[in-house]
Amino acid sequence: MIYLDHNATSPLRPQVLEAMLPFFTEGFGNPSSVHGSGRRARQGLDEARRRVAALLEVHESQIVFTSGGTESNNMAIFGQAARHKFRGHLVTSTVEHPAVLQVYERLQHYGMGVTLVGVDHNGCLHPEEVRAALQPDTVLLSLIHANNETGVIQPLAAISEACRADYPNLVIHTDAVQSVGKIAVRFAELGVDMLSLSAHKWGGPKGVGALVMDKHLAIDPWLLGGGQERGRRSGTENLPGIVGCGMVAASLQQTLTAEMERLQPLQRYLEQRLREALPGSHILGQQAAARLPNTTAWVMDGIQGETVVINLDLSGFAVSSGSACGSGRSHPSHVPTAMGIPAELAASMVRISLGWNTTQEEVERFVTAFIQVIKRLQQLSGSSGNG
Repeated sequence: MIYLDHNATSPLRPQVLEAMLPFFTEGFGNPSSVHGSGRRARQGLDEARRRVAALLEVHESQIVFTSGGTESNNMAIFGQAARHKFRGHLVTSTVEHPAVLQVYERLQHYGMGVTLVGVDHNGCLHPEEVRAALQPDTVLLSLIHANNETGVIQPLAAISEACRADYPNLVIHTDAVQSVGKIAVRFAELGVDMLSLSAHKWGGPKGVGALVMDKHLAIDPWLLGGGQERGRRSGTENLPGIVGCGMVAASLQQTLTAEMERLQPLQRYLEQRLREALPGSHILGQQAAARLPNTTAWVMDGIQGETVVINLDLSGFAVSSGSACGSGRSHPSHVPTAMGIPAELAASMVRISLGWNTTQEEVERFVTAFIQVIKRLQQLSGSSGNG
């Protein structure tokens, strides 16, 4: 199997597994215990926190470990809403992950006001339009950093600057689940107050992530109990997973630039071959100012994305037709439709996402197989793909 679905999840890096294994056995202690076993566990927890903080260039006290990106998003949004007693106004975009959009829907049901800001045909937000959506009682702005389906990177620093010019106390959260570990992300440079990340998107273990918080920000905790994570997220920590998260963060500090430089030519090669061999096909967001170097969202008239994915799977290639969190849906993804893509064309989307272990040979083999699958499907349907 040639695996090109790293935006859904990425295989565990060998050195990460090696770092985790001792914490399943002799390092099994509870970090909250004061005896020797607990203190050794605490050392592993603290070291992982330092490593994740170093990757984002923040202080270790700003890292709150969670079970992943979904919990981090929920914690940030619900926590800020609860602090305002579920009153006020919320702003987000039309291309967010369901872990943000569905929380906003729930809060709207609770009576909070919600505004969704649209994107242009490249999937990009414009700072002045985000600024125009704010109201005097806006308590949170939550925007995705890099889109999980198109890879489009939003200009968060410019958006933050535009919004804070008139609303200096505005709290801003970003879902950076797809960007952290794939591009250089420095918390302070984004101009946000909270940032969500998830380890399994960049070669770490599943079931662990973090919410990065500004030092001066306080939100109401959503999980209550033993007071772990400085009282911000109770529950015994997933120590092996957190150690793995820290290990991959430490590794990326050394290798991220090289990984980006290696993936960008592979992405360019892939997209050029598909455009040349399949006239009438398009890459979503390719004219955006910035995109992740690993993500390609391909569309073409007369094709069903799910059918392409199934045919490729039978040929030994793993890709997706959009977000893994939306698989099995009977309607096109909300992301391309929010970009103005007609529903029929949006239903053709195939997402190809490269990763840390993707090779040139794998991309070449995939391109050949992909072109063959599309041409075979066109023959079966009698479509030229140019309609």
